[in-house]
Amino acid sequence: MPMNNTMNSGHSGARSLVVWDPLVRLIHWSLALSILLNGVVVDEDGNLHKWIGYVAVGLVGVRFVWGAVGTKYARFSVFPLNPVAALKHLTAILKGVDTVHLSHNPLGALMVYNIWATVIVIGLTGYMMGTIRFFGIEWVEKAHEIAFSWLLVSIALHVGGVIFDTWRSGVPLVRAMINGRKRIPKDRTVN
Repeated sequence: MPMNNTMNSGHSGARSLVVWDPLVRLIHWSLALSILLNGVVVDEDGNLHKWIGYVAVGLVGVRFVWGAVGTKYARFSVFPLNPVAALKHLTAILKGVDTVHLSHNPLGALMVYNIWATVIVIGLTGYMMGTIRFFGIEWVEKAHEIAFSWLLVSIALHVGGVIFDTWRSGVPLVRAMINGRKRIPKDRTVN
């Protein structure tokens, strides 16, 4: 039975829209788990670290494909890489404009592309460190470490942005990434 895209969420003055499909949510949380495991739990010199890194890069690869052919809000055309739009969005926030974006807002889009690119750099340099040609090469190891440090900064900014945007917009973004539905207050303009 097809799911209606709009329904009353049970919260007065709110509407609920299906935004994130199951594959987007699975990739998001699996990538977060991969980063957590490789950054905190798994021995960085072990085989499991390497394989989790390959999985992380694979998840980003699948997400790239899904961004081209996937559902409406998963497509890159809905959240393009656009620094000018991100600056305009930031200006609108500073002016108190309460627009809700169904997909990523322009600042969130920049962060998503940044995180994906960083995961690819980490994966590529990690792979290089395991080859005969690049094993023990200092700049490759340093690039891997710097990229991971940048990823941690990016994740902190991402989480901070989610908290701020949830507070600002009234849209519980973490819940939306769990159940796929954005609950949007009735008084908010949707973009």
